[in-house]
Amino acid sequence: MDSKITLSFDKEVIQEAKKYAEDNNISLSRLVEFLLRKTTSGQYSSMEDYPIADWVRQVAEGPVEYQTRKKTRKDLKDEFFSSKK
Repeated sequence: MDSKITLSFDKEVIQEAKKYAEDNNISLSRLVEFLLRKTTSGQYSSMEDYPIADWVRQVAEGPVEYQTRKKTRKDLKDEFFSSKK
């Protein structure tokens, strides 16, 4: 039985996901369901264990960083100026 849920994503992520779903002839809901099933299958004990594409590893700079809260404009500004010192 299907249930409804409301999620919030960055606009760019939504646009790319919609295009990907359309190109692969699947609804966005089924795509998200598939990804959630894979993620919660118990096969992975942490986000670091979850497989990512090789090209992401090749272009990544530095260690993986998972953000649990959205940074404020002030946080971003402080981070920017402290990195310039």
